[in-house]
Amino acid sequence: MPRTTGRRAALLLPTAPAAVAVLALVLSGCGTRTAGGTGAGLPSGHPPVATSRAVTTPPEVLCPGETATPAPTATGLPEAGDGAPHYAENNGFKIPLPLHGKPRCEGLAQARALTAALEPLRKKKDFSTGHVHDSIVGLGYDPAAVGVFQNGPTGVSFLVDHAPVCLEGTMDLATTKVDAFAGYPDSTGCQRPTGGH
Repeated sequence: MPRTTGRRAALLLPTAPAAVAVLALVLSGCGTRTAGGTGAGLPSGHPPVATSRAVTTPPEVLCPGETATPAPTATGLPEAGDGAPHYAENNGFKIPLPLHGKPRCEGLAQARALTAALEPLRKKKDFSTGHVHDSIVGLGYDPAAVGVFQNGPTGVSFLVDHAPVCLEGTMDLATTKVDAFAGYPDSTGCQRPTGGH
């Protein structure tokens, strides 16, 4: 059996710090992609795996009559730490779904037309649910799809179930507000569901 000198043996056997460094690289997952990447813990040669984080909404184009505004930064619901555990998750079914693409432009146009139709009533301080209903139906909506509700003597709220575009708003002494949206996550129409998950 050939004998190696101490010097030659030192070249063949890794030193303790070098062995620790090699072991650290192996254990750290070198050559894999992390969950934040495109393949959670898969070797770098593996095809990408779709994750829920990869889902994005296409950028919106400006619709006729619309001016660019900064995107909203809050949903209106408290963050998970602001209320009971899982508040935002458990109440997500109450958040209206946004419209995108052509339906979004249609929704904005319908909201403008509805606001214009109701403004004469607001200026006359006419908050009769019957008159508001008639003004909305006068725009061509099915009477059965229009709900109008009294909010005290000087206010009304309304909902127009005209899927795929839903219109909801209020009218009071100060203003008429109309929002267009695409329904709710746990509902097939424009009515806010009473329960969800």
